[in-house]
Amino acid sequence: MAPHSQRLILFFTIWTFKHSLLLIQGQVMHIELRNICVPVDFSDTSAAALNYAKALAEAFQAQLHLLHVLVNWIPDNDFPISPQFYSDLEKSARLQLDKLLTAQERDKFKARLELVNGMSEFVEIIRYAREKNIDLLVLGTHGRGPIAHMLLGSVAEKIVRKAPCPVLTVRHPEHEFVMP
Repeated sequence: MAPHSQRLILFFTIWTFKHSLLLIQGQVMHIELRNICVPVDFSDTSAAALNYAKALAEAFQAQLHLLHVLVNWIPDNDFPISPQFYSDLEKSARLQLDKLLTAQERDKFKARLELVNGMSEFVEIIRYAREKNIDLLVLGTHGRGPIAHMLLGSVAEKIVRKAPCPVLTVRHPEHEFVMP
């Protein structure tokens, strides 16, 4: 599908979503998105999720939150980790986070770029969503196979199950389903 066609379909979907009321269990509901959060890990899948989140933030005039979680590993005697290692890791993550949006986009979306330290991405993302009253989480998902999923678990799946708000999962465009 041509990029122009994809943009048109995305625009139409967002326009329809924004300008329609939903009928759920016999009640009409109006959806408002004021705060949209994109947890980012600087991968291609989180970049795809960020593109969706920017389009939704523009359509709903919502504030955009970009969240990166730095996982603190517990060092052991065999592999000690210096404080300088964490400092360098944090500086690197901050630089990458700052590059995700232009200055114009930061103003347009009233963007918050957050760097959080924690023991688990899942826990910190859920905590952030609760504390900041996030209305929608937009996640990139790697879509690993069943064996990798069983062995590694899925941060996205845990978030979908425990999030205090709706979650939109986005796969990398190369893996999207396209009708013939």
